[in-house]
Amino acid sequence: MARVLVVEDDPVIRETVAFNLQRDGHEVTTAADGIAGLESARSSHPDLIVLDVMLPRMSGLDVCRVLRAETPIPILLLTARDAEADVVQGLDIGADEYVTKPFSMRELRARVASLLRRDEISRGAGPRAGEGEEDTASVVAGDLELSPVRHELRRGGTVIRLRPREFALLEFLMRHPGQVFTRDAILAAVWDLTYPGETRTVDVHVRWLREKIEDDPSDPKHIQTVRSVGYKFVP
Repeated sequence: MARVLVVEDDPVIRETVAFNLQRDGHEVTTAADGIAGLESARSSHPDLIVLDVMLPRMSGLDVCRVLRAETPIPILLLTARDAEADVVQGLDIGADEYVTKPFSMRELRARVASLLRRDEISRGAGPRAGEGEEDTASVVAGDLELSPVRHELRRGGTVIRLRPREFALLEFLMRHPGQVFTRDAILAAVWDLTYPGETRTVDVHVRWLREKIEDDPSDPKHIQTVRSVGYKFVP
């Protein structure tokens, strides 16, 4: 069971989300505006926040920006389907995932479960059930060394800080060198989701990784784009 904070000004959406997450066994608290949501996050220390972008008193993006400077808690944004700029900005300032409105509760519940699972692993809860020795062994490619056990990436001996999703994405690509993956395939493998079309988050995380591991992010040598297909990792 996890503690989830739902910050949403629409009472129908807020209570529906809370009800469904409670059915999944989570302890849910709610807030109806940005200020109340920020105060609740600081006082209750939830395990995950479901945060609407359009909120009264303080926008969800501002709440996300403040919280990300204070805590690594996973943040799932709720945003309008046509607000692509909000999605990109939210991911840039540290949101971990997003769901566009209107959304199915099945989709939201799946993304909440995925975020909580990834966060548990990143905090050192140990490997997932069924993982073998190969899945926990370090992966080396050139000057990059990725250690799942330590949840650490080193480049030329220097530790590079990665967000949980960045780490999971890089590990997936490094374990399949030279293999081309579509964005939907990456979304399914790394985010544990099978909802095609919502792949902007993959592109943003690839851009973040390139900025951290490439000598020239505009001309990447490791994480390469395969035009009209997706991405591949070149050792």
